[in-house]
Amino acid sequence: LSDKEEGKRKKSKSKVDCCGFPLSIFFIVVNEFCERFSYYGMKAVLVLYFRYFLQWDDDLATTIYHTFVALCYLTPILGAIVADSWLGKFKTIVYLSVVYTIGQAILAVSAIHDITDLDHNGKPDSMAFHVALSMVGLSLIALGTGGIKPCVSAFGGDQFEDQQEKQRSTFFSIFYISINAGSLLSTLITPILRAQECGINSQQKCYPLAFGVPAVLMAVALVVFIMGSNMYTKAAPKGNIMLEVCRCIGFAIKNRFQHRSKRYPKREHWMDWANEKYDKLLIAQVKIVLKVLFLYIPLPMFWALFDQQGSRWTLQATTMDGNFGAFKVEPDQMQIVNPLLILAMVPLVDSVVYPLTKKCGLNFTPLRRMTVGMFMAGLAFIAAALLQIQIDKTLPTFPSASQSQVKFLNLENSVLPVTVDGATYSIQPFQACQTLSFPSVPIQMENTVTIAVGSRPPVTETLLKGERQTILDTVCWNLSSGSRLVNGFEAEVNITAGSKDLGFIPQFGSTFLISNRMGQICEYSQSLGFGSSYTLLIPGVALQSKQDIKPNTVHMAWQIPQYFLMTTGEVVFSVTGLEFSYSQAPSNMKSVLQAGWLLTVAVGNIIVLIVAEAGQLPDQWAEYVLFASLLICVCVIFSIMAYFYTYIDPMEIEAQFAEGGPQDKEEKSKNLSMTDVIPASEDKKSEVKQSRI
Repeated sequence: LSDKEEGKRKKSKSKVDCCGFPLSIFFIVVNEFCERFSYYGMKAVLVLYFRYFLQWDDDLATTIYHTFVALCYLTPILGAIVADSWLGKFKTIVYLSVVYTIGQAILAVSAIHDITDLDHNGKPDSMAFHVALSMVGLSLIALGTGGIKPCVSAFGGDQFEDQQEKQRSTFFSIFYISINAGSLLSTLITPILRAQECGINSQQKCYPLAFGVPAVLMAVALVVFIMGSNMYTKAAPKGNIMLEVCRCIGFAIKNRFQHRSKRYPKREHWMDWANEKYDKLLIAQVKIVLKVLFLYIPLPMFWALFDQQGSRWTLQATTMDGNFGAFKVEPDQMQIVNPLLILAMVPLVDSVVYPLTKKCGLNFTPLRRMTVGMFMAGLAFIAAALLQIQIDKTLPTFPSASQSQVKFLNLENSVLPVTVDGATYSIQPFQACQTLSFPSVPIQMENTVTIAVGSRPPVTETLLKGERQTILDTVCWNLSSGSRLVNGFEAEVNITAGSKDLGFIPQFGSTFLISNRMGQICEYSQSLGFGSSYTLLIPGVALQSKQDIKPNTVHMAWQIPQYFLMTTGEVVFSVTGLEFSYSQAPSNMKSVLQAGWLLTVAVGNIIVLIVAEAGQLPDQWAEYVLFASLLICVCVIFSIMAYFYTYIDPMEIEAQFAEGGPQDKEEKSKNLSMTDVIPASEDKKSEVKQSRI
């Protein structure tokens, strides 16, 4: 795994071409497909893992999800610096892929509930253990996937000779297809794996399988990449231009601060204070980069909305009906709409929309396209808000932090009056009362019925404050006939029948009482809709079903319009933004703008976690409207910035400096010393001539 060359490209002894392409690119393409399958497959089910396995609420699940995504887009900068300045691309990819694989494996292990489920009730007894393991795994994944992101495509480009421009272009097209294929298949398959039930002691949703398959794919990606080691063309690290740019900017700021007195001559641009140490060409290139990076300032708001497809929109889908007739769609599978629309819309926009606008005489510049893309993303969240309003009309009313909810089941063959907080409710035989809401916590309950068989004390339970979707079932049983007591509370419960102590029933567990009669077997089937909840009563030989929560009635297909608007925005914003950055970047600083672009994605996800934690809006639709409003405001600001932006040709500017030749280092040193000792009022000739970019 070592790079033996120093400063020169090391060519493999056994390099083989296939149809004009280096055989080594096969390993790189397969590696990228497996890695993207691993990442997007894990990411597709991540927010539901937080919500339903780790039992976090929607806001915390969204916060941690976007923290993870932000880290995934911050670490590419670190990966690029390590690859260009120290290890080289090949070593960086291998080492960080090992870290990546370990992280995926740890995440899969963290989802095995049987590890800490000592009482075999289907729920982990030590949730802190699973949370800690998950965070370690996600941290390693963020380091791995982000670190190799800027290296793999560049390493693939290194495999071609200078005269193989056509083959290199074809490779990048195939490389892009492999990314989308991995994303598409994983978003389709992984939610299906999650929906399966697995476990040793109890059957639960199979998150270990949903995370385990991506872990295996990442291991395959690593093995395949290493298999092609002897065929690769490897380039030794030559230093990272980002570090050079940072040093140049740092020196300019430091030099300007040291000469902030009015007695020193002003310079046309603050970067001109780096003239004493750095070439004018480098300074001019940095000016160009800073000019583009200034336009990047509003862009994080777009990504703040875009990346919520995997968090808020997925959680929204959990409250919708995914029955499409011939097939059923899991909530996390709806994310597949985005890559499907991208594959259809990218060629359509490039070959139809843009040429049509050109024929109509519209000057649809890249920055105007990006403005339209941001506006489309804002409309997508308006559509999501309207949809959420309709969904909220169909959802049950859950208790707030200051409320209690209780529901009673009467399995006696007589009317059962129950007094709760001074109000008496009559429950008919073998019926359940409606869910009752009370403003006080705890509530006091009293059983006022006279029971002829057996002896039962009054029932009193304290509800946990602010527990959502918690239904309290108080069941009155005829103990002499043989019954099963089920504990649906959030803690173990001690059961007594008269003077007989039946012991503790574990959380969500049950106890069986011996009956003197022969048991009877009955078969019962019922179609359960998405999101529904039922209580099944067995008062005799017949089974009665009581609906607690109605099935979801708003269909998932209603999410397609918001996905369409968001994908349209992505096509005209993201693709155009990358093209604009590439065209405006100096020849040796395209990686700097790429790093800046990825940084906007990270900042966008940080905005989401801030709003999710600090916003505390009572309704989800209001949060959607807030994000849409913020993006529309930012869109207006960006359009003003774009109006005053002047497009440039970096190659032309670089050619002008090449004709003039670089400034001599001795002259720089002389200028530095003169700037230190000569005030502007004493010698006007000491002022350095500048050119504005």
